[in-house]
Amino acid sequence: MKVRVLGCSGAIAKDCRTTSFLIDGDILVDAGTGVGDLSLTEMQSVDHVLLTHSHMDHIASLPLMLDSCTSLRSKPVMVYALQATIDALMAHVFNNVIWPDFSRLPTLDRPFVRFTAVEIGQTIAIDGRTVEVMSAVHTVPACGYAVKDRDKWWVFTGDTERNPAFWARFNQLEVAMLVIETAFSDRESALARRALHLAPATLAEEIDNIDPSKTTPIYITHTKPAETKLIMAEIQQFDDTDVFASGVRHDIRWLTAGQEFDID
Repeated sequence: MKVRVLGCSGAIAKDCRTTSFLIDGDILVDAGTGVGDLSLTEMQSVDHVLLTHSHMDHIASLPLMLDSCTSLRSKPVMVYALQATIDALMAHVFNNVIWPDFSRLPTLDRPFVRFTAVEIGQTIAIDGRTVEVMSAVHTVPACGYAVKDRDKWWVFTGDTERNPAFWARFNQLEVAMLVIETAFSDRESALARRALHLAPATLAEEIDNIDPSKTTPIYITHTKPAETKLIMAEIQQFDDTDVFASGVRHDIRWLTAGQEFDID
């Protein structure tokens, strides 16, 4: 399974693109502004979109991508999301005011896009790969995703704050790569709590829930551009294992747009 990072920023600025990951060329996990770096042919190849929640930085490119490539396709793009996320998209985006309702165009029986509601804990089979909908704790209904091809999982938390249910399930999986958000610095920890995002101190608490026998690489995503350097500096202090109650030193790395990973 190949994972390409299209965008991993919490907001836009030069060279900062919001959340989107391309898996094997045909699955998008979230549709932030990073989708705009795909060629028309690459967009045309996207058959499935997994949305974590309805916030703009995670869905901004979906209507534009559909407009760019659906006339070149012979079947609809399948979009999977919580029912609340679908409801928000239909009410506020695909409402024939902000954007056409592509779930009814060109016809009801042959639309450009089909929405499928999913639930936390549900598994979906997509062309030989298994997708599990993971728990998330955010200001709107939200989820994360775990994607497996063969025996190993790529896991993305989505936007979340403290989330015991996520870690209970995570520790049952053979995870090759964890992507976890850290949107704010500890200087903005009060705002992070209100916005239900992680900051470095709460990140440390969360990843301390990982089974000590696991050596999963942990990749940081969703940092705010104005805070990225400070967030990085604060997380780099995690080399001091006193940060972690378990005493385990975790393998923490940084995501950048354009990175590609082979999940074996």
